[in-house]
Amino acid sequence: MLLLVGRGCAVRKATRPPKRFIGRDDARATSADPTPLRAGALARALEGHPLFFEAVPPGARTSPAAVEARTESLVRVLRAVARVDAVVIPELVDENHDGRPRYRSGDLRPFAASLQERVGREAILNRVVAHLASGPELEVWARETIDRGVRHAVLVGGASRYIPYPGPAVVEADRVCRPIFRAAGGSIGNIAIPQRTGEAHRMLSKTRAGAAFFTTQILFDAEQAIEVIREYDLLCRQAAIPPVAVVPSFAPIVDEIDLEFVEWLGADLSSSAEAAILGGLEGETALRSEARAVEVWDAIASAVRRDGLSVPLGANIEQISPRHLEPAGRLLERFARRSPFTPD
Repeated sequence: MLLLVGRGCAVRKATRPPKRFIGRDDARATSADPTPLRAGALARALEGHPLFFEAVPPGARTSPAAVEARTESLVRVLRAVARVDAVVIPELVDENHDGRPRYRSGDLRPFAASLQERVGREAILNRVVAHLASGPELEVWARETIDRGVRHAVLVGGASRYIPYPGPAVVEADRVCRPIFRAAGGSIGNIAIPQRTGEAHRMLSKTRAGAAFFTTQILFDAEQAIEVIREYDLLCRQAAIPPVAVVPSFAPIVDEIDLEFVEWLGADLSSSAEAAILGGLEGETALRSEARAVEVWDAIASAVRRDGLSVPLGANIEQISPRHLEPAGRLLERFARRSPFTPD
């Protein structure tokens, strides 16, 4: 979840010749060509094992030519992967000690709509609702977002629970946005932070308010995520409501600078995880981080099966910076080729 809001965020993250994008048989097709969206595909994926890719969006000062070049590269990577259910577009916003935002990305809806059209997969916009002036402003944003062709959003709170933000709390934002996005055939999601005390109860409240899925902070260990998913499943059973999909986030790590960056974003990094990723040849760090991501997901999935949990489990692959597109694409492909993500 890449969002630079200090604690955990949403800013965010070869290889063999690209495969043809499924369904395209025109050898002259380019990445600028539109690909039809598959009606209801994301809703169906959320009932099973959704696979997301979280892409670094252009900054507010990025030139149109640079935006187009970055989009071309991203589209080629995504079209080469056998399966991806949605592309998450995080909002890039820094927050100072008073909680005031500094937006590093502009209005991302045109970028999201264009990417969605060219890849043929739904875009999901991350939006920090805490910085909006009011609930009515959020409602205006939601309706405008639908009008611009983007039907899915992840609503995110501020960085600190001690700051009185002007915008609505996430649960309130969910209640405002759910009917708007649902009427358009879309959905809303939220962020889960496994290490936060009481997180499963927050997830239950957000599910009641309309959240259709949860992505997480970048994970390097499985234990806290397993405990939160287990408790969330129990709370949903007790409340007699079905749990929604939990989509753990993973990202390739190229060097120690990357680890410092994701820790600053709010990710928890144990000494064993750090040793597993950095302990070896420097040029193979990314490969070791990929192996760690798969190992963590497998441990979570194994616990879900073993305990008979009904929580749908997905994966979100993050590109943490523009230079990470290639390793992030490789990790996405690695997940897409594994059960249960392998296309039918």
